[in-house]
Amino acid sequence: MFKPGHLHLTTPLDRPHLPKFDIDVLYEVRRDPVEGVLMHFKVVGTIGGREFCEEFDLHRDTAFNFASPITRALVKHGLPLNAGPIMPEHADYDAMFEDIRLQLGGQSGEPVDFDHLDKDGL
Repeated sequence: MFKPGHLHLTTPLDRPHLPKFDIDVLYEVRRDPVEGVLMHFKVVGTIGGREFCEEFDLHRDTAFNFASPITRALVKHGLPLNAGPIMPEHADYDAMFEDIRLQLGGQSGEPVDFDHLDKDGL
């Protein structure tokens, strides 16, 4: 379930083989005096009954690749890679992408600073 600044994910009913999960992805724009505009992400919840919390920042030009670091965090905490936590909720994913684009004032075709890719671990 999506609302601006927040995506909530739970185990799909049609995927009972997955560990039970209840995950919140929260995000907001932050301004760093050195790095400039960043999108801060906090991924928190439970996977298989174990609580976790991961936080990371992505530069303005790399923030649209948010699914990759979110997936890495979830896999790190026990969700199988093939679970694809974002894709089953594709409409919510699209809404989140659009919300991030609006919050950052992003335009299609803007260049990406390759140094930011390295800094953001992408």
